[in-house]
Amino acid sequence: MGMKDQFQDKSEQWQQQAKQKAQEGREQAQRGRQGQGQGPDRDRMHDEEAERLQREEQERLDPDYDM
Repeated sequence: MGMKDQFQDKSEQWQQQAKQKAQEGREQAQRGRQGQGQGPDRDRMHDEEAERLQREEQERLDPDYDM
């Protein structure tokens, strides 16, 4: 297996992990909303935070290879 294949496999693993964590976060948020009467401001703040975390995770996972 070449080095490029190894990087690609690792990248795919990280992307899968990121998707799983994002899904877990959405599920947790959904459970939290069901238990509390949260206002639209709180939902908007949560959405912005989730988007920021997702962007950071994607930036970390995006390969920055010189080919």
